[in-house]
Amino acid sequence: MIEPKVVVTSVHDALPAVQDTPRVEGVAALREFRADLRSCLTRRGDGLFEVMDAMLCAQGPVRSPVELSVEPEFRRGHGSVYDALAHGKIDTARLRRVLVASLTPPRPGDPLMFAVDTTPLARPNAEYADQRVMVQVRGKGGDVYLPGWHYSLLVGLHWGNSSWVDPIGARRIRPGEDPTEVTLTQVTDLLADLAATGGHTEGDPPPLMIFDCGYDATALAHELADQPVQILVRLNTRRVFYTDPAPRQPGTRGPARRHGQKLSLADPGHGPAPDQELTASSPRYGTVRIRAWHHLHQELGRQGHWANWPTDTPLPIVRATIIQVSVEHLPDGRTPPKDLWLFHTGPREADLDLLWKAYLRRFDQEHLHRFLKVHLGLSAAHLTSAAATDRWVHLTLAAYTQLRHASTLIDDLRRPWHPKPQPGTILTPYRTRLGFRRLRTQLGTPTHPAKFSRPGPGRPKGSTNRPKPKQPPYRKTAPTTAPAP
Repeated sequence: MIEPKVVVTSVHDALPAVQDTPRVEGVAALREFRADLRSCLTRRGDGLFEVMDAMLCAQGPVRSPVELSVEPEFRRGHGSVYDALAHGKIDTARLRRVLVASLTPPRPGDPLMFAVDTTPLARPNAEYADQRVMVQVRGKGGDVYLPGWHYSLLVGLHWGNSSWVDPIGARRIRPGEDPTEVTLTQVTDLLADLAATGGHTEGDPPPLMIFDCGYDATALAHELADQPVQILVRLNTRRVFYTDPAPRQPGTRGPARRHGQKLSLADPGHGPAPDQELTASSPRYGTVRIRAWHHLHQELGRQGHWANWPTDTPLPIVRATIIQVSVEHLPDGRTPPKDLWLFHTGPREADLDLLWKAYLRRFDQEHLHRFLKVHLGLSAAHLTSAAATDRWVHLTLAAYTQLRHASTLIDDLRRPWHPKPQPGTILTPYRTRLGFRRLRTQLGTPTHPAKFSRPGPGRPKGSTNRPKPKQPPYRKTAPTTAPAP
């Protein structure tokens, strides 16, 4: 018998398996990741997962949860959307660990980088929504405070030309909670998950946690002093720091001094000389000058985080490295208005060249907040239950993580007016979402079809609506300072 002759017309015909191996492996990894996400949805899991799929595949921005019920990826009735959000359950600890396990590895020799920032979900007219607090909302006419919910988002950062981040978790700041304590809980949980998943082992550079100027840098450094983590916080120029006092001279009377020479960030020229200086060149910022003062500390008062400090115990001395960053110009050519001041502590000596560049990656989290709100509907779920809103927020983070994994598997389905991306560049979250529906046909779904059920009996005759009590927003009225001893 004569074997049929195989004619090879191109290299792609000769090696189809070799050419498609990375994509096949990527699709299989994403399919496995979706199964892990489904395992974190412990009640009404199929409904919650299909809400997330509809969120990813909807054409255009997500306007409301119920609009997702008309998407073909949601195979249930429209009432199941709100039923899943109201009565579902998400194992947030397990979800956080799944997201930590999928972090993008750092460059060799560099630390893992993370950022924490808050985002408000304003609900000023939701009189029946529970557990609202006063949140700060930025607008054209200035910042205003409105009733709503405040969420603290923790994300992983990495180098590169894209604005992709790795969402890890979100915590709602409940009425009466201290934002610093919420942040500390997020950081300690992250460190435990990194150790459990092998993301950080002994000998690796300590992870770098990056914060904006709204955080209490000294409190974070004091509470995390025993943890293998670095703290990098932007400082307000109104802050003042001190060196250690000079050695006490023999025979000097009175209590020992706790503070030495003063460094005012608004006027550093009249303070102590810097301990370290570095000059670098950047194509975006021109000449960059970095100056650092080591072992400086603040003069603390018994307020805020230190309000409950024992009155018979002196307040702690928390030493840190204060870094000043001066650039020649901004990326658009404008002269920078003022210098950037950073606060750094950690088990290793500060790497000035890495720290100022690492802080610039924090702005990638701003792109995440905007994308979640504009395209995935983070602020579109006008729910009266704070717990249901928590589930919605976690679904948006899980959906965004799927887009990040799919960014290298999606065909570019750009619109005619979209610019063509450069070869080798990763698609943006918006471009990735445009093609996710086509990719989902290859991924399948880990959910089960909805079961057939008959409609219920409905409302009993003669029954009336029960009036719901209004829920006034929580307003902080208690004094922040401790009473005088």
